[in-house]
Amino acid sequence: MGTQNHWRLAIVPFLFAALACAQEPSTLLLWANGAPGALGDEDRDKPSITVFLPTKNQANGTGVIVCPGGSYTALASNHEGRQVANWLNSLGIAAFVLKYRLGPRYHHPIELGDAQRAIRLVRAHAAEYGIAPDQLGVMGFSAGGHLAATMGTHFDNGNANDPDPIQRAGTRPDFLVLAYPVISFTTPYTHKGSLSNLLGDSPDPKLMEGLSNELRVTAQTPPTFLFHTTEDKTVPVENSVLFYLALRKAGVAAEMHIFERGPHGVGLALRDPALGMWPELLASWFRVHSLLTAK
Repeated sequence: MGTQNHWRLAIVPFLFAALACAQEPSTLLLWANGAPGALGDEDRDKPSITVFLPTKNQANGTGVIVCPGGSYTALASNHEGRQVANWLNSLGIAAFVLKYRLGPRYHHPIELGDAQRAIRLVRAHAAEYGIAPDQLGVMGFSAGGHLAATMGTHFDNGNANDPDPIQRAGTRPDFLVLAYPVISFTTPYTHKGSLSNLLGDSPDPKLMEGLSNELRVTAQTPPTFLFHTTEDKTVPVENSVLFYLALRKAGVAAEMHIFERGPHGVGLALRDPALGMWPELLASWFRVHSLLTAK
């Protein structure tokens, strides 16, 4: 039997394991009484998280907020959302798929505000979700990778005096997972669609620089795992390389895997015998950082 057929057979146990290791998902609005800055009352004006929890006997206390990509104008919520959440559940990790507001209807800082509200909300309910508040990371794909990287380079400690208990939680992720991420808005490697959808057609140069996340890395940026392909013609691989080099310069723990072949937007790449190795590499990275062991 050929390698491809072996690979297809290997997918089947993963799918069954994912279904067996998860509870029924539920969706929760980030703001019960309407999101700040909402321009209407339609579904697109209501950011939310969909909660995917592993079974209690599988849970290890780690949680991940998943940010699907889509150039800040759409959300690839299946192969960069639900499928990823099911895979994380199979590892015992709680997953929270973020539905954030999108351009061109919404611009920065709305998207970041939605993402920060999500991490505050999950931290505030950590005990309910069976996770440790200091084991909560963010995983983003493409433009969702830019949002995740922005969360890792623009964060606060929360407001202890806020009347809303959710706003008292800090927004720094404990780790980042960036898959073929958009990173830079000031280099030739910029993904122009993400830039215009997030910041408009005539963005402020200072804002472009402020959201070029390779320029915002500090020693406080969370440990980071990066995955990209050299052949990516949509978001050049240099985006990941720039972020990795900035992490290294700042002394932040980082691991990067660049595959020679493969297009943009592959998700977990479960049908590709080469690219499909990257989730296993990520699982090993989780083990190195003690994120798959209950504490």
